[in-house]
Amino acid sequence: MKELTKYDIDIYGLPQKQHVYAFESGDAFFEEMQQEIISHGHFRTDLILDKSATLIQLNFHIAGSAELTCDRTLELFDEPFDIERRLILKLGDRDEELGSDIEVINRTTQRINVAQYIYEFIVLSLPVKKLHPSQRGEEGQEFETLVYSSPAGSTGKAAEGEETDPRWEQLKKLKKE
Repeated sequence: MKELTKYDIDIYGLPQKQHVYAFESGDAFFEEMQQEIISHGHFRTDLILDKSATLIQLNFHIAGSAELTCDRTLELFDEPFDIERRLILKLGDRDEELGSDIEVINRTTQRINVAQYIYEFIVLSLPVKKLHPSQRGEEGQEFETLVYSSPAGSTGKAAEGEETDPRWEQLKKLKKE
């Protein structure tokens, strides 16, 4: 938990104006989060906190890379990320999450810890399918593409001398009913 205390921001008594914070983090951060998605990585977070009488607006800019395992080849690779996110903390009578980017916090809260927010933004920005750069095609896409077509081609009729797949015949019977 010692690693995560550097993400504490004392908001009680903080003047109502804009404040800037910077955090450098690495493997110890991911280890402290007690998760298995990311174990190695390095990133820098620039945070602009804008405090007013009724709310706190947090603007995050997170840049860095995380070491991932390719789903296809099981090779390790670094996945770069550059994230811009905003979170609004409204001051109220209780703690409550109103949406993905708005939360209510008790107005007597003296300190917030932004580590969990940073971690969630990083995890949400990772690709669903983790592919090594050598396994990606142009524009970061996979080489494989799926093309769906009937065995009879685009006309729906078999060419002269070709036999129609009996499964298609069964489907045609259902369509006529």
